[in-house]
Amino acid sequence: MNAQDDAAVGRFWAAALGWGISSEEPGVTSLEPERFVYPDPVAVCIDVLRVPEPKTVKNRVHIDLATTSAAHQAELVARLQALGATPADVGQGDVPWAVLADPEGNEFCVLEPRDIYLDTGLIAAVVVDCAHPRAMARFWGEAMDWRVREVADDYAALRSAKGVGPYLEFLRTPDPKTVKNRVHLDLRPYPGDDQAAEVARLRALGATDIDVGQGDDVPWTCLADP
Repeated sequence: MNAQDDAAVGRFWAAALGWGISSEEPGVTSLEPERFVYPDPVAVCIDVLRVPEPKTVKNRVHIDLATTSAAHQAELVARLQALGATPADVGQGDVPWAVLADPEGNEFCVLEPRDIYLDTGLIAAVVVDCAHPRAMARFWGEAMDWRVREVADDYAALRSAKGVGPYLEFLRTPDPKTVKNRVHLDLRPYPGDDQAAEVARLRALGATDIDVGQGDDVPWTCLADP
């Protein structure tokens, strides 16, 4: 998650989720649940990365938060606003969920109670706007060891093969991608797996190399999905 003030945004999300700040380095604030041990799929952890550029357009990737009742939803919205969240209008109209933005404008949703998310934890899903959910489900279903749970022309959903943690969802949108995503996924090989081999496998699945200003002297590889 990109932010101009990674520490402030990190503190917001740590308080919002009830997570701990696992590490703080210059320009990077990392969050994870208490006693989390990678690669447990029960959670998708968050790194907040400092960037100089401000947010300019609606994020194409956002987080949905789960609730268990109407009272819980109202209580959560109030608590998040007390922490610094603000209402956001992304053209949602009259919907049963609340759209908020974190202190730097990153949109997220507080969902009404839905049975599908009763066992996900507070983060129900990481949601991605895209043109072709079916194509995205094919790519990401091969890229990760997550299973495609539902797929249609307008929507696709994946979840860990272990049936725990949040969903990864793709929503069809007519809006084209115009700027670098301020929220993105980091993939990490399992202990003992080879990073270069994983990069080659992802390229073979359809990923392409992308330059987001990372430079040559970084130990990670930046890719773009289809």
